[in-house]
Amino acid sequence: MQVPIEGHVAVLAFPFGTHATPLLTLVRRLSATAPNLKFSFINTSKSNQKVFSKIKPDDYQNIKPYNVDDGVPEGHVFSGNPLEAVELFLRAMPENFKNGLEGAVVDTGAKITCLLTDAFFWFGADMAAEMGVPWVAFWTAAPCSISLHMYTDVVRSTLKGKEENGDETLNFIPGMSAIRAKDLPAGIVHGKLEAPFNIMVHKMGQTLPRATALAINSFEEIDPTITNDLKSKQKMVLNIGPFDLAWPPKSFSDESGCIPWLDSHEKASMAYLSFGSLLTPPPNELIALAEALETQRVPFLWSFRDSSKLQLLEGFLERTSTLGKVMLEVKILIHPFFWSFGNIKFYFLVHDLNSRLVEEVWKIGVSVEGGNFTKSATTKALELVFSSGKGGEMRENIGNLKQKAKIAVGSDGSSIKNFTSLVKVVAGCENAYLQCSLRAIENASKQSRCGSSECQPQRGMSSTALRLGLKDGRTEEERKKEKVPSIRTPLSLRATTAAVALEPLLDMAADN
Repeated sequence: MQVPIEGHVAVLAFPFGTHATPLLTLVRRLSATAPNLKFSFINTSKSNQKVFSKIKPDDYQNIKPYNVDDGVPEGHVFSGNPLEAVELFLRAMPENFKNGLEGAVVDTGAKITCLLTDAFFWFGADMAAEMGVPWVAFWTAAPCSISLHMYTDVVRSTLKGKEENGDETLNFIPGMSAIRAKDLPAGIVHGKLEAPFNIMVHKMGQTLPRATALAINSFEEIDPTITNDLKSKQKMVLNIGPFDLAWPPKSFSDESGCIPWLDSHEKASMAYLSFGSLLTPPPNELIALAEALETQRVPFLWSFRDSSKLQLLEGFLERTSTLGKVMLEVKILIHPFFWSFGNIKFYFLVHDLNSRLVEEVWKIGVSVEGGNFTKSATTKALELVFSSGKGGEMRENIGNLKQKAKIAVGSDGSSIKNFTSLVKVVAGCENAYLQCSLRAIENASKQSRCGSSECQPQRGMSSTALRLGLKDGRTEEERKKEKVPSIRTPLSLRATTAAVALEPLLDMAADN
């Protein structure tokens, strides 16, 4: 049965790091849940090619990519600064996205009914207001970092005149008493505050309260105090992750033969090493890290995005050919045998903040002493991570955190309930139609399709009702009593939500 298109959602993606990938994952789930919607995924050509090449066309039938200007002048020669492309793109905003929106409307012949953007894009508030549609902002990281950006002005005024790299804590912000001034990302109280990127995230924090909903790729139970504080400032805060548990990939391609190799090792005995897509450690730190792994004889799996870096480690790779494996692409591994995991050091935005959260708040990891990879500091960190003492405590904390994450994405968990609420905002469909779509997802593993008459959206609704999906004739009390439909997706054992790392990016699939 072909479902009639009832709405047009414009999606604006940030094309750097791994921002576009989780946003597309979210859009695919929304499309599957509300097949009466058309999605226009507006992004740069390079990023679109990258993220859409990873999925089959059948997985995005109602999603069409549109390319926008990346801001790079014709014939431009890059200086080697890895952030140069980011700044050129920021200068092209928001005009490039306005042009993209106009093109999508002309191409589809359908007006925009909802605007879904990366939370970075503060201008989404004005765009949505001009079109008279809901604005949904999507944050790829954990609640702590977005909360900090919303408190930027408060932090600046409170810490003014104090040492920017001191131990002054943010006890004046709910849930931040363990965070110190020196843990803050650059651009809040130190660094080049007038840099284009820092201006963007500052405007984001000021504008987000205007969003119809703030969707976060995390789960409420990881930072309940911070989440509750966010709810007091936003119209709607919806933690809908972690995506890797809520919506695990259908399959895993193992061209490098990693799985059989992993199966030959003991559980929780390996280190998984991966760095962000924008910046990696300098050569001397990569070599120091390799030397520490070799000295400690720690089995490892190392993901490299840039094969040119491998020449630095040729001798190491030869000597450790039976100890570890190197992959030229980052793969998501659903395997229980990893213990040390993660983006060992974060080189873009919130490296120090994530380190503090992992080590002092969640107590599931340890930072490298001094903040840089040296052989001695990395060796010490590896010994601590794999020890039975403090390492054992980390494992216990990880187990508790993992269990909370699994409950959140379970059939009656907070993330699933929040996703249902998000669908109502984005899809704007009547409740009967929504329930049928959710049941279709529940039965997806059986490859069944729902063909009941309930699938047909009811006619005669106002445009506001179509957008928000809340005016369905019931009282608020009746809506509260209704049982939320369940989505029984398989729960993987992957370590993305609970993993010991040296200095990991544990912000629920983000490297912003």
